[in-house]
Amino acid sequence: MSDANVRIPTEARDRLAEIAAGEGLSLRAYLSRLADSLLTPAERAERAEQTRAALHAWNGYNPTQDEQAELDAELDRRLGEAGAR
Repeated sequence: MSDANVRIPTEARDRLAEIAAGEGLSLRAYLSRLADSLLTPAERAERAEQTRAALHAWNGYNPTQDEQAELDAELDRRLGEAGAR
């Protein structure tokens, strides 16, 4: 595996190195594990589509774009309320 250089602020590097050390990892190992645990935007979209398809097959769940926007707005509102507490 080849290495790559990534330029980030020193404070960010030091913080990530401290987090990695706290987990008994090198910064390199920590960043590799972090990258493996995150989804790309395309992977997130694919997973969301698979979830929608599974819900539709299971119980007929298939909201329109407008219904989905309303649900997203309601979720945002509730998360905002919870964060304010």
